[in-house]
Amino acid sequence: METSHAIELAAQWLRDADGLLITAGAGMGVDSGLPDFRGTAGFWRAYPALGTAGIRFEEIASPQNFRNDPELAWAFYGHRLDLYRRTQPHRGFDILRGWAAKMPSGAFVFTSNVDGHFQKAAFSEDRVAECHGSIHWLQCVDECTQRTWPADDVFPVVDDRKFRLVSPLPTCPSCGAVARPNILMFNDSHWIENRTNQQIQHLENWIAQCQNLVAVEVGAGRAIPTVRRFGEHYARRLIRINPREFKVSEDRGVGIAAGALDALEKIERLMQPPREN
Repeated sequence: METSHAIELAAQWLRDADGLLITAGAGMGVDSGLPDFRGTAGFWRAYPALGTAGIRFEEIASPQNFRNDPELAWAFYGHRLDLYRRTQPHRGFDILRGWAAKMPSGAFVFTSNVDGHFQKAAFSEDRVAECHGSIHWLQCVDECTQRTWPADDVFPVVDDRKFRLVSPLPTCPSCGAVARPNILMFNDSHWIENRTNQQIQHLENWIAQCQNLVAVEVGAGRAIPTVRRFGEHYARRLIRINPREFKVSEDRGVGIAAGALDALEKIERLMQPPREN
């Protein structure tokens, strides 16, 4: 299907929908200036100190590091926490929020991103489900409790040359052990998923109320297909936006070969009512 026709169909489906399911992967943040960690080379471009040490993403994003070398683990996650706090979400977030405002049931977000940018872009906290958790929430590395708490008081200072945390390590308020982000990491059997499970339950309750649900999937790859499968399962119509992995069967939806902001702006232009002469 040609891109122009796919965009026209997407605009029509959005006009007819009563609810908007937004499913988003790392590609959603690229237009905001965030790295998507595509491949080892891309990850090492974002974190050259780890490249010099030969440490891959799946090695640094491991809960074991918070036990064996917490200053290194927090250098990585502390740098990301600061980056996500400083970076502003791009205009595509506002476009999605504007579409949702015109629908009877509004929107709900299902995302593998841990950056908190949907909330930062004024999406309601109770309309966001973060399937891999959030960097803005912490948990005890020893799981002394199933409690999670906000990282609002954590301001990491990282020595970029040595790539070490030089500020005090965040700690669990209950037992004093090292705290870690409440994020699902690689080979992670210690992630406390209560917060995410509650979010997904709210999302499924919302989906059950929608009669004509459309999903806009943005920047979700096939390597870890959780986001792609969620939209495919629940949405009657799927709009898949991805510069490379955009294909979807025509009986299920349309694929748009473009980046997030570019595609959303093109659909938005068709969503605007014609001007009167």
